[in-house]
Amino acid sequence: MGRVDGKIAIVTGGGSGLGAADCRMLAKEGATVVVTDIDRASAQAIADEIGNDAIALEHDVASEDAWKKVMQEVEKTFGLLDILVNNAGVVLSADIEDTTLEQYRWVNSVMSDGVFLGCKHAIPLMNRNDGGSIINMSSTGALLGYPIFLAYSAAKGAVRSLTKSVAVMCQEKGYAIRCNSIHPGAIETPMVQKAEGREAEDVPAEGILPPGKPGHPDDIAAMVVFLASGESRFINGAEMVVDNGLTVRPF
Repeated sequence: MGRVDGKIAIVTGGGSGLGAADCRMLAKEGATVVVTDIDRASAQAIADEIGNDAIALEHDVASEDAWKKVMQEVEKTFGLLDILVNNAGVVLSADIEDTTLEQYRWVNSVMSDGVFLGCKHAIPLMNRNDGGSIINMSSTGALLGYPIFLAYSAAKGAVRSLTKSVAVMCQEKGYAIRCNSIHPGAIETPMVQKAEGREAEDVPAEGILPPGKPGHPDDIAAMVVFLASGESRFINGAEMVVDNGLTVRPF
């Protein structure tokens, strides 16, 4: 308990799935969480649940004006920012032959542009304090070929490279800001269930899972808390793969 005690965190897409798990675990470990989501009602429900002075904000991550308003509200309410989790995402099931340009741009506007805007507008506020930790949600889709999730994989690949560039820039400019990406494998969330066209599956939060079994959202939230805490002070620009060995299996 208390691994991020007293820190202020923004979690985008915090109203459900991985984002909600991140909010819960960060709050459990002492952070005050700003839960943002395009669906304000879902964000408010999570903020009410986790307490610890959490607030909820409606937030379209593809809009620069929305990012400016979120940062202004965070500065007005808390005066600082320690942690940013760029988690908001969407998924489209289509290969390159079936993906339209409009669909491709939409997916990338949320998960590539949204992460760019989050990093861009978080850095100045973090710099006014003692620095911070930016955690960008990428995917094993940035590391493997997923034809049916073409636009999603492309966006997550952009997140992977952007993360490294932000990390190096912050070091070169002497900013005490770390930036890392997390690359989950399949995790049991409503978004994954919808993409795979199936019902929810019961996944235990503890114990070893067999290959092919989806992970629990807490498996990713635990990595988020680690990267947000001082325990990871020497980890910067890294790809934290959390996939139960998916990307290292030979077949």
